[in-house]
Amino acid sequence: MEKILPVILSGGVGKRLWPISRNSFPKQYLNIEKKNEHSLLQNTFLRLINLKYLLDPLIICNEEHRFLVAEQMREINVKPLSILLEPFSRSTAPAIALAALKAIEQKDDPFLLVLSADHKIENNSNFILSIEKGLSFAKQGRIVTFGVIPNAPETGYGYIETFDKISINCEVSNIKRFIEKPEKEKAIKLVKDPHFLWNSGIFLFKASIILDEIKRYQPQLFEICKESFDKSKKDLYFERIDKTDFQKCPNTSIDSAIMEKTNLGTVISLDAGWDDLGSWKSIWQNAKVDRKNNTLIGRTLTKDVDNSYLRSEERLIVALGIKDLVLVETIDAILVSNKNSINYLKDLMEESQNNKFDEFKLNKKVHRPWGMFTLLSQNKNWQVKKIEVRPNESLSLQLHKFRSEHWIVIEGIAKVELNKKEFILKQNQSTFVPLGIKHRLSNPSNKKLVLLEIQTGSYLGEDDIVRFEDKYIR
Repeated sequence: MEKILPVILSGGVGKRLWPISRNSFPKQYLNIEKKNEHSLLQNTFLRLINLKYLLDPLIICNEEHRFLVAEQMREINVKPLSILLEPFSRSTAPAIALAALKAIEQKDDPFLLVLSADHKIENNSNFILSIEKGLSFAKQGRIVTFGVIPNAPETGYGYIETFDKISINCEVSNIKRFIEKPEKEKAIKLVKDPHFLWNSGIFLFKASIILDEIKRYQPQLFEICKESFDKSKKDLYFERIDKTDFQKCPNTSIDSAIMEKTNLGTVISLDAGWDDLGSWKSIWQNAKVDRKNNTLIGRTLTKDVDNSYLRSEERLIVALGIKDLVLVETIDAILVSNKNSINYLKDLMEESQNNKFDEFKLNKKVHRPWGMFTLLSQNKNWQVKKIEVRPNESLSLQLHKFRSEHWIVIEGIAKVELNKKEFILKQNQSTFVPLGIKHRLSNPSNKKLVLLEIQTGSYLGEDDIVRFEDKYIR
């Protein structure tokens, strides 16, 4: 029986979708298109449910996002085979090597279906058919990737050159070479040639086959990944890759490390409405538009606006007499860009990595394994947060060295442990947590707990926490 193991790569930070996507909460965990209730990560697995011989997924993500992944899989009733935690981002070749090593750990050799967590697929039926076609080649020992017939000279995608012309009558070819994201002039030429496809970044192959090719063409990478995987440690439902060894690993893509060198590459044409939702331009291209070619999301009021993307997350946007703009509003930042300049956003973000703006990395809404908090207001010696605790969850038993806290319940029931005493707070009730006192907040009910937390003190950083007991082993 052909077992198919989905390997979902979920390690990016989505700089080109700032300010919605940030280091602390990247795009793959967001419902970025607002077309349904699921995140991009959740949709990546859900679109596979009609695939035969499907195993529970293996997900690779950054360590700081581990509880986001676990919670989003729980929401769709999926228990991953494993959640591998990369201590550093090292591109797709090391990630795939780790996934293959995990796959054969149980003396099995499944087919790995490698997927990025930020893709859009419009036609799931065609997508499944393409995977099934790819499986027939993967059974022959081929390393299968999926290419998309280009409809525009896109400079944001890589390209695959094929030996055979790809058309309706010929959907499969061996691979001649890969081309990195081209300049506009080159892309115009490539899109006219039936030997070139967009590189979707989706792969299908036997775990043992890809490991053999990595050993052959990237022996150092293989040895480092194996060493770091062998030293990995289980932590709840996570698997922490050894940090000391993995930091030596080359930062390289599977395309340049293996696909450009192997003789086993096969590409299959994918006609399923694929797109990489990696920029505001691609989001706008895939969104519904009105009669003036505008996409308006959230609270917006417009007059004489054309060919623009306006998105409000919190406040009202009023726009007059504009065209060709991207305007995205969040609680703490606003992006305004001409649509033709939006592709430079990532460059600006990278140039500004060391500047003073926390908004480039951090979000006012911060997710935790027990729920989330939103920073509502702050000053030098005080700040106000809205705390939301999921049903039957609890924070750690902790104390703070530099701040005191006031808790006011506005929704639900709170169980408070304060200096070894326990008591219940209901709506409109409050308590005071003095500096240096052990305390714990829990939600004992089946409904969400919401409270306001007012912090005062000489230092208000998130690292002012001394933990004594923590069910999440932080």
